Amino acid sequence: MRLKLVYGDQGPDVTALQQALLAAGFNPGVIDGDFGTGTFNAVSAFQQAKGLLADGIAGPRTLHALGLAESADLPDATGDMSVQVASLMLPGAPLANIKTHLPVILASLRAFEIPDRTMVLMAIATIRAETAGCAPISEGISAFNTSPTGHPFDLYDHRSDLGNQGPPDGALFKGRGFVQLTGRSNYLRYGPRLPTPADLVKKPELANTSSVAADLLSLFLADRELQIKDAILHGNFQAARRLVNGGLHGWEQFETSFKRGDMAMPR
Repeated sequence: MRLKLVYGDQGPDVTALQQALLAAGFNPGVIDGDFGTGTFNAVSAFQQAKGLLADGIAGPRTLHALGLAESADLPDATGDMSVQVASLMLPGAPLANIKTHLPVILASLRAFEIPDRTMVLMAIATIRAETAGCAPISEGISAFNTSPTGHPFDLYDHRSDLGNQGPPDGALFKGRGFVQLTGRSNYLRYGPRLPTPADLVKKPELANTSSVAADLLSLFLADRELQIKDAILHGNFQAARRLVNGGLHGWEQFETSFKRGDMAMPR
């Protein structure tokens, strides 16, 4: 059984797919080994029912859910994200930063089981929008987080949507890392979920270490994987950016970076 069946495919693997869909209650029409509109619609409906990405493509997760594949693991594309491709996606980032941090980032994506092409591109494009230089950094003071006459990050102090409880929470839980983890609630939520659990509330500066920053990026993306892929599938880069940032900060750089990588990264 091939691990990816798409519209237009033909043969015994498609027949097996059609039979499995019919057995699951999703009628593809005539069982003829031809992946046409009926099969596409049946696959999409099955995916929606199972909480999978409804792209009409019978990939590893869909085939596994139908009992046609032993593993649901997605193809690992981390080996195709080279320093050269990352450099194209991260214009202006020091080469030394890419060489230092890219292997850590890719290893983290594998560890959190999101090593497929879309999520690899998503990770690097997110770094382009969040930190640009491919290094974990702390958020800088700006008009968005600091009032004209206030102390640094005072506009974050009482952001209850971020879980902040007043001074000095704004400064303590400012954005850090590759994904700019922000707010007491996020530091509290993600610290225990790291491979080596950490108390990021007591030691927020840990979010700027390379391995922790990479794991936080992977965790953040993994939590939103299905929604991200659906947005990318429909070419909605603004929606994909909102899922990570909460707003549209840097979305144009994000889209440009993603598309550059998509063109340069082997398929």
